[in-house]
Amino acid sequence: MGRYTSRVPDPDAEAPSASGWVPWATLAARLILGVTLLVAGLLKVVNLEASADSVRAYQILPYEVSGFVGTALPILEMVVGALLIIGAFTRISAAIGSALMVAFIIAIASTWARGLSIDCGCFGSGGEISPTQTQYPWELARDAGLLLLGAWTAWKPSAPWSLDTWLFGSDWETLPNDDPEDTST
Repeated sequence: MGRYTSRVPDPDAEAPSASGWVPWATLAARLILGVTLLVAGLLKVVNLEASADSVRAYQILPYEVSGFVGTALPILEMVVGALLIIGAFTRISAAIGSALMVAFIIAIASTWARGLSIDCGCFGSGGEISPTQTQYPWELARDAGLLLLGAWTAWKPSAPWSLDTWLFGSDWETLPNDDPEDTST
């Protein structure tokens, strides 16, 4: 029978880099934002007229423009969400997803400040609701969190399991060493 001996660490061996978690954090951020956008788009695309009515309920854009935005928005959400999920054009997709979150935050905050009582329509049809049913603080917090995930992904887009890695190569597996004296990487 074999004996168990503990392995003694090599004092000259390089310690694992603190940045080893970064690609995995990016993967999680990319997937959370991507799935959220894809689901939101899918739930709205089945009834584009209700989606347009949801945008009109915000009373920010002219009627005709609201109709166009309400029709185009679910398609844009689905495309950006799918690109984030598969990890294609990640930096651009994350930037667009972040821009969408900024627009949603501005629209919800504006609606709340003007005293309107609407369902945001974020995951389906929106419209007027009772003032006691509004969830503006939750909606703003959710979108702010998604904005942070998108900003992180745009800043650090390299992550495992992405089409970008397959198409363009990636440095996620070989992140640069923190030691400026080391030229081995």
